[in-house]
Formats: sequence, structure tokens, C-alpha cells
Amino acid sequence: MINALRYESVRIRTLRSTYWLLGLGLLLTAAVAFIISFAERDNPVTDSQVVSVLTGGGEFAAFIPIFMAIVGIFSTGHEYRHGTIQPTLTAIPQRTILLLSKLITVLVTTVIVVALSVGINLVIGMLFWDEAPDFGSSPLIDVLPGYLVLVMIYATLGLALAQLFRGVPSALVVLMVVPFLVEPLIGGLSMVDALDWLQPLLKFLPFSAGQRLIATEPYEPGGGPDFDFYGQWASGGVFAAFAVVLLLVAWALFKKRDA
Repeated sequence: MINALRYESVRIRTLRSTYWLLGLGLLLTAAVAFIISFAERDNPVTDSQVVSVLTGGGEFAAFIPIFMAIVGIFSTGHEYRHGTIQPTLTAIPQRTILLLSKLITVLVTTVIVVALSVGINLVIGMLFWDEAPDFGSSPLIDVLPGYLVLVMIYATLGLALAQLFRGVPSALVVLMVVPFLVEPLIGGLSMVDALDWLQPLLKFLPFSAGQRLIATEPYEPGGGPDFDFYGQWASGGVFAAFAVVLLLVAWALFKKRDA
């Protein structure tokens, strides 16, 4: 395991794509934090505003989650894309250990990136706020840990998809199409009278449920489907279960397939 972790550490630190993705993610979230802070500089600071700044618009602009998911995809997908999976398995033939080391490396990177992003965005917000926010207040005390968990689930999901499809393109397609096209389509279809039986199932849509981890207010239909999400952590559990199931399937196939 130690050797596998060393290998993965070197691999992720020597890929230029890692720095491009993380740098772009940090830059974009910082830009969103600046825009929100500057636009709201004359208004009282609210919990919702603080969450939007610290997460870089997490409720409507999931830059860090998406970029960390892509890092997860590359952690495995690059092995198949560039044909390095065979020498990797020759050096580390224990496939479970190899996959686990990839997951640990990606999750540790995720924690570092989220902490760095929130820290940068906090500094930006403090340029316009009169005083530091109360991190012991609700919903901040729940949303910030929820944001970390959300990004970790995205990263795990990216790794699982790449291992499942043994490549980068298919994993990227699923990552982009399901949350931005498929789930909104299902939500739209549930508004049709003959298909209103879909509405109770909407709480189980994984990406939509995952977003409740960083929601500061209860879901309001606002002309959309009328249903109730589970609570914050239960909804996060739906998303986590989806990622874990895909990871277990990918692991099982990784154990059976040829390299």
C-alpha cells in the first residue's frame, strides 16, 4: 500500500493536467466570490451570501466539484488512454490496493483543494465585509462540511466512472450529461400531468440530491416540480450511495477484466 500511495502521489503531482484543472478551478471560484462580494458590498451580509462566496457560487456554479471529478477521472482514465495500466499492474499487481491508493490520493487532494479554495474566497469576502462571519451559526456549520463532502463524492464518482468505462471520454460524457441534461429532463417530464408519478422519485436523482448538501434554504417549487427533498445529510447520502455503487461495480469489473 505504501508503494502504491507513493506511485499515485508522484503521478498526480507530475501531471500538468492536475495543475491546470486545480488552478482553473481555484481561479474561477475566486472570480465568482469577488463578483458576489463586490455586487453585495453595500448590503448586509447574510448566511446565504457567505456560503455563495466561500464556495465560489457552489449552489449555481459547481466549479470545484466538477474539476475534482475530472481529476478523479484522469487518475484512472489516463492509465488506459496512454497504455500505462499494464506496467502499473506489473509493478503493483494487487488491484484492490491500486484502486484504493488512487481513491485515497484523489480524496486527500480534494480536501487540500477545498480548504485552499475556501480560504482564498474568505480573504476575498473579507475585503468587502465589515466583520468575519460566524462559522458556528446555522447554516454555515452544516453547509461548509457539506461542501467538502459534496466535492469528495464528485471526485469519487469521477474515479469510479473512469474505471468503469476504462477511459476518459465516456466518463466525461456521463459527468456532464446526467446532471445538466438528464436530471432536468426528468424534472420537466414530471410536470406533465400524465407523468406526475415521477415527482416522488425526484428526491432520488443523485446529482440533484447532492446539491442539497450546500443548500441554505428549503427547496421551493417556484413553478417547478412540487416535491420534498430529504434533509441535507440524507440527500447527501443518496448521492454518496450512487457514487459508492458505481465504485463497487467498477472495482468488481477491475478485478475480473484483463488490463
